[in-house]
Amino acid sequence: MFREVVAPSVPVSDDVGMSDALWSKLIGTVPSVLWVAFAATVYFTLRGTIVQRMVPRLTAVRALGVEVELAGELLDRAQDESTTTVTATARRTALGRLEHAADVLRGGKLLWVDDRPEGNAPLVELFRTAGMHIDVTLSTEEATPLFRRRPYDIIVSDIDRDGDRQAGIKMLRLLEQYKIDVPVLIYTGRFDPERGVDRRIFAVTTAPVDLVHYVIDLMERARLGSL
Repeated sequence: MFREVVAPSVPVSDDVGMSDALWSKLIGTVPSVLWVAFAATVYFTLRGTIVQRMVPRLTAVRALGVEVELAGELLDRAQDESTTTVTATARRTALGRLEHAADVLRGGKLLWVDDRPEGNAPLVELFRTAGMHIDVTLSTEEATPLFRRRPYDIIVSDIDRDGDRQAGIKMLRLLEQYKIDVPVLIYTGRFDPERGVDRRIFAVTTAPVDLVHYVIDLMERARLGSL
């Protein structure tokens, strides 16, 4: 009789078992790896477009903070040059309007006539920082060829110049003579309301914060009129 010969079983080593388990895990992670690779490919492909779209927004936000901070410093310097007092609330209100009036002020054209421009330097810089174009002249004689050739949105002027207490008023008559219909703001260190206000004057003020409001008001009107 033949006897059935049974081959001895060969034990499976632990190393083989671990290899199978490792391969199973690796295979299971393939989809995740593919998604990561896909995402990386998309990112590096579109990175230029993403950066181009994000940078202007980040720059705008950063610039807005710098502008507001700088505007506060310039407004404070202008206040130091003024004889009027201003409350903290009035200062905050003016800065708030400046912050939200960037589109209104940008590109505006303003002519400033004053024989002592150093006192107006902080406000001139403030409006220029907001994107306005400012021409500064010392007299009516210097200002006349400018307002005859260039279309201004606003004229800011003092009243007394070079000892002439009616210099600012005389300039108004020239504007009428040349049929130039530009709103005029009087910004002066001293103002006597008993002297009255000429009909061509939009407003008179001795306070920097008030001038900021008036300039924004007039630029808003100019923008609405151009629509």
